[in-house]
Amino acid sequence: MNDTSLAPSFFRKICEHHYAPTHATIGPWSTEAQHGGPPSALLAHALRTFPASGNFMVSRITIEILGPVPVSPCEIRVEQVRGGKRIELLKAQYFSQGKLCMIAHAWRLEMVEGAVVPVREPFVLPTLPGPQPQEFFPGITYFPYGHALEWRCVQGGFTSMGPATVWARSRIPLVEGLEIDPLESLMLMIDSANGVSAELDIMKWTFVPVDLTVGLFRQPVGAWVGMTAHTTLEGQGIGQTNTVAFDATGSLGRSLQTLFVRPR
Repeated sequence: MNDTSLAPSFFRKICEHHYAPTHATIGPWSTEAQHGGPPSALLAHALRTFPASGNFMVSRITIEILGPVPVSPCEIRVEQVRGGKRIELLKAQYFSQGKLCMIAHAWRLEMVEGAVVPVREPFVLPTLPGPQPQEFFPGITYFPYGHALEWRCVQGGFTSMGPATVWARSRIPLVEGLEIDPLESLMLMIDSANGVSAELDIMKWTFVPVDLTVGLFRQPVGAWVGMTAHTTLEGQGIGQTNTVAFDATGSLGRSLQTLFVRPR
């Protein structure tokens, strides 16, 4: 079943801090495991909405992936590690089936308009293509997460190996009844960087991300977000995926994934 039209969202809120994932969270390898994007986005939602004393922005999120994230109810716990009027560090934890599945740390920094004269990096914004057929990894027939987003490829993508530049937008909210925030849209998409820029046949090799770090120098805006990703591998079985993140107004930050690479 590839159609996610019956899923109103990726998650349904059960009660305070507790959520139930829908089938839209399911990744390509098991119907019992989520793709990394939805739980990463849910952690970002919890960190973004944690009460703040000022006008803060999530400037960096690092997520440690401790193992497969089950498609079962979860609890999100958030605490302040380092408080401050202008700079603070938060910690969020994702629990499911009695286990700790993910740990996230986020720096939130105060935003002040006109605080500095902008110094922008050279960046040519890729044109957003028109609608495209939604094609995914060869040999994969069930990928609900993939179909819950609309993908438009500028270069490469799921069906080919090598560097890729893609745009994406979520077709459904992250949490039922809540409008999805651009930061959450970015986190939903950017965990797929190692997949769209794969350098090895996914049917013969596994390249598991053990972490995801997203650093932002501004907040994303709009429904469409994009990434230019490339993967580097070494002979010892360790890889890295580096990504430039952008939206309709230009580049906005970087992401980094550490990969454990082995034959299947």
